[in-house]
Amino acid sequence: MARPGRELVIETATAACSVALIEDGVVIAALHETVGRGHAERLIPMIAELPGAGRADVIRVDCGPGSFTGIRVGLAAARALGLGWGVPVSGFSSLSLIAAAVADPPATLAVAIGGGHGELFVQRFRTAPLQPIEPVFSARPEAAARIGEALVVGGGADALVSARGSGEARDVEANAANIARLQDELVALPPHPIYVRAPDARPPD
Repeated sequence: MARPGRELVIETATAACSVALIEDGVVIAALHETVGRGHAERLIPMIAELPGAGRADVIRVDCGPGSFTGIRVGLAAARALGLGWGVPVSGFSSLSLIAAAVADPPATLAVAIGGGHGELFVQRFRTAPLQPIEPVFSARPEAAARIGEALVVGGGADALVSARGSGEARDVEANAANIARLQDELVALPPHPIYVRAPDARPPD
């Protein structure tokens, strides 16, 4: 069932900078760019290009896992807009959003994206309806290859499938417009970072 009202969706946790405006479950406008590390420069201008400068009844923001900087950029923007507009802010997972992009999926699939230091962020999903099978984990490709799903999607899919020596890899990006395919509980996470592992930067002793 489509969620009522207008949603502004912000995705900056991956290499994509992606925004969408969704009304009663229908995407009315969306912008998507692969920017790598340029989220801070592109996010606010992209929101401003949406109808009504993106004004919505609720804001949904990607909480990760993914780029530490990208996650913080998206959350900061979502919280500021939510405060300014007086609307609620909720979160979703980058891996759920990627899984939602797969057309005609098998009964289960896995999502893998780069996690830094040669590791991958990996999560397994059932697809009817889309639900996580287990929590996201971080591991090197050879360790992540323990998963049994034949289809692996996301920016780290090729590395995982190559390490395992079997299966199908699809390089699927996170796209804000695909949030319309997620169940309500998957877009109602607290708007806090999903880091999986500790940040690289640490305060001095």
